[in-house]
Order: sequence, then structure tokens, then C-alpha cells
Amino acid sequence: MQVSITCRHGQIRQDLREYITQKSEKLLRYLDTVSEIDVTLEFEGVRVDVEMLVEIEGYHSIVTHVEGEDSRVTFDKALHKMEHQVHKYKEKHRDRRHATSVSDAARAAEEKGESAG
Repeated sequence: MQVSITCRHGQIRQDLREYITQKSEKLLRYLDTVSEIDVTLEFEGVRVDVEMLVEIEGYHSIVTHVEGEDSRVTFDKALHKMEHQVHKYKEKHRDRRHATSVSDAARAAEEKGESAG
């Protein structure tokens, strides 16, 4: 998994870059199929826009965009928002099918009841 950090119209310190990388990698805890994370910080005067893009299995992308004044706080808000979106994606794509259907389970229970009686 690769974390890519891009800055537009400004730069960030190395400690903030490491912080972003470390925190972004925690998304793997929620979803192990993440292939790439792109974080873009765009500076416009005193404002900073943070955009996170998470690639999932190369087919799906989840994007989060947050604006603020402090780079670290704005990134934390974007990460929190991304965690919710990843959780929502995971719930939506969870396999809820069972190995046996409800009708097959009911039929098996009836047969078991008849053979016992």
C-alpha cells in the first residue's frame, strides 16, 4: 500500500508528512483491500484544503474534501470523514448471503423433526 502526499502552493514540514503517512495507514485496519492513498494539501492564503483519495482494489475510489485553517487539524477532520466513508463502503459491500437459504434451513429443520418423532 502506498501513501502519496502532494502539496500545492506551499510546503509542509517533514514531521507533518510522517504524521499524515502514519495516520493514513490506519485505514488498512478498516479495509484491507486499500491499494493506494493520495493526500493533497492545497494552500490558499491562510486556508488549506485537504483532499484524500483512497483506491480500493483498483476499481473503486473514495474521496473526501475538507477545508480549514490548520493543516494538521484539517487533515484529522478529513481522515475522520474518510474513516466513516470506508466503514460505509465496507458495510455496503459486506456479503450477507448465508451458505443455506432460509427455505432450505426450514426444510432441514422439518426433516429433522420428522425423523426424531
